[in-house]
Amino acid sequence: MNTTPHLTEPEETPEELEALLAAATSAAADWGQRSPHERADALSAVADALDTAGHDLIAEAMDETGLTEGRLTGELKRTTVQLRMFAEQLRDGSYLRIAVDRQDPDFVLGARPDLRRWLIPLGPVLVYAASNFPFAFSVAGGDTSSALAAGCPVLLKAHPGHAETSRKTAEVVESALRTAGAPEGTFALLTGRQAGVTALRDSRISAGAFTGSVAGGRTLFDIASSRPNPIPFFGELGSINPAVVSTDAERERGEQIAAGFVSSFTLGAGQFCTKPGILLLPRGSELPKRITELAQEVPPARMLTSAIAERYRERTAELAAAQGVEVLVHGTEHADPSGVPQVTPTVLHAGSVANLLSEPVLLEENFGPCAVIAEYDADEDLREVISAVPGTLTVTVHLAGQPDEAERQQVSDLVALATSRSGRVLFDEWPTGVAVTPAQQHGGPYPATTAGSTTSVGTAAIDRFLRPVTYQNAPEFLLPEALRESNPLGLPRSTHQPGTSQNWASPQ
Repeated sequence: MNTTPHLTEPEETPEELEALLAAATSAAADWGQRSPHERADALSAVADALDTAGHDLIAEAMDETGLTEGRLTGELKRTTVQLRMFAEQLRDGSYLRIAVDRQDPDFVLGARPDLRRWLIPLGPVLVYAASNFPFAFSVAGGDTSSALAAGCPVLLKAHPGHAETSRKTAEVVESALRTAGAPEGTFALLTGRQAGVTALRDSRISAGAFTGSVAGGRTLFDIASSRPNPIPFFGELGSINPAVVSTDAERERGEQIAAGFVSSFTLGAGQFCTKPGILLLPRGSELPKRITELAQEVPPARMLTSAIAERYRERTAELAAAQGVEVLVHGTEHADPSGVPQVTPTVLHAGSVANLLSEPVLLEENFGPCAVIAEYDADEDLREVISAVPGTLTVTVHLAGQPDEAERQQVSDLVALATSRSGRVLFDEWPTGVAVTPAQQHGGPYPATTAGSTTSVGTAAIDRFLRPVTYQNAPEFLLPEALRESNPLGLPRSTHQPGTSQNWASPQ
């Protein structure tokens, strides 16, 4: 039994927290009114500075987290790529979705005023760093870069699991922003559990963003929602990410599926939000035996923190004790020089779908290298499981061959159901490894996230920190530059000229 105490973190004093909040509030108007090109240059400067400091930052993160140099090198690259992608998005300008409807006395519904709509930043954003990504979902990660791109100052609540890495990364970010001309208070680091709660309650914070546990995220979401002035809270909480394998897929590439599943659910010691937690196989499948063999070969991997290891230990025991569950692979726990345990995978077999559904605990996320297998008899079994699964980030479907018309309809029905329960539906791949692209959707119905209509990965993440404003019959000199008739910033816009709406009327 590991007895390492839970991580402690220094608390900002009330005076220090007040200074950070005041600085962010002061910076909001200035940073939000900077042109998209100016903010783009600042984000690019941050990316360049992180690249320059990369060697030292990676070395620090290796010491604190036990993650490998290769993993952290790739993660830091992802972080700087995200920053540069948002910079490119700012330079393009279409993210503002500017629409101009010019005055039209003959509009089909009656005289139309001059209307000009665009998106503006919400204001200071409080970002909570994640435990499992010390770069990509931490100080300069996706939430920070998308909020800064939107024009929102960021207060970053550091995660105690990589406190020194966070401090050094924050120094790089602050220095780069300052050199690029960003106002003081555009970005700052804060520490302490209570400081993070107090800041969220402060009326000067306009939005929150979080990646972590269901319990922690729900507590913060409730605080954000119950304030006298409620604010949006974009929390990524917990996800089971079920995967379905068809009979034909197993027959065609069973070995590949078994190896891919084991690699995916044990990646990073299973501490990825997209880890496939449930595998649904056809009745009588040979894959559980092969998965067992492969999982037993996986070497021990370090958990991120003692607190996460303790919760994983408790959850795994709870799952193993559920009715009808057979433990195919008993995970082990090993001492680590850091005091944080190393663990090997656990594989559980729930038996039938009926038994899986009778034990709701089996449908909940277990953050670590543990997975549950169940066997289905018919397509209806699959529909019942997907319907019962809480909102999830992903659903994976493994198919094979060319299905006939009846099979196509069955798969289509399953995919439609999967779409209603998740934000990303994958085919013949595994959900770990989230591509950072404009088309990515990293979100889903609760409890996967608290805002299923948004994403925390990809350039669409900027939408979370913007809100629309329309100016009606505004004098030209009072309009923001982006909305003026002369369009001095050269930003893209959609325009409706007088007389262009007549085709909206029903034919006489």
